[in-house]
Amino acid sequence: MGVKWLLYWQPNAGTAVNSQILTEVSQCVESINAMKGGRWKSSLTYYRPQPKDQSMPLTDCPRDLMGISLQEQPNKYYFIIRSQQIVLEADSMLQMIMEKLQSYRSRALVSFEGFQYHLGDFQLRVGKVVTTQADNLRGIVMEVEYLPVSSIDKSRQILEEFFDMWQEIVSKKSLPGHFMHIEANFADYALLDHYTSQHTVVQYAAMMNQLLATVRT
Repeated sequence: MGVKWLLYWQPNAGTAVNSQILTEVSQCVESINAMKGGRWKSSLTYYRPQPKDQSMPLTDCPRDLMGISLQEQPNKYYFIIRSQQIVLEADSMLQMIMEKLQSYRSRALVSFEGFQYHLGDFQLRVGKVVTTQADNLRGIVMEVEYLPVSSIDKSRQILEEFFDMWQEIVSKKSLPGHFMHIEANFADYALLDHYTSQHTVVQYAAMMNQLLATVRT
């Protein structure tokens, strides 16, 4: 796989994300002659510990366990514990096993869904962030993947140039906000320069942390 940068929409103070902004952003992608492909959807689940032995203190269980499924890895499921800087790749069947064991209960499910686009050496994914409980628009997310290389260092300059170009295109719409790039510290999770799906998972977890902080403020 290539190297991905994850972007999210940061609304201006006093404004909120809405479907019109998502429409305008999608129009920006199409304005640079990106070829529209099929739909895409990834999801993130927040888990709450549910020990069968009630005498077992909850402090013994990670309380910030997240599970992530990615569109491009349908047979895999990923777990991340940000407080302990652990990210794991597992078989997708593990999700069903967890439900049967009932050691953790799903607390909230967040979906990222939209459309894929191809633009030269780039694959773009633009979509909305929604919670399944209310289906309310919580944010806008964009994946920018540079396909030719899998080295984070070697792809940095061209991704930075693409990001600058993209910011300029979006700014012409005079929308109430701008895109932010998730600066995740992969080394904290013992991830190397060779990009993998685990790097994507770390970025999604960091993005959700930022989105929740934005909602609180």
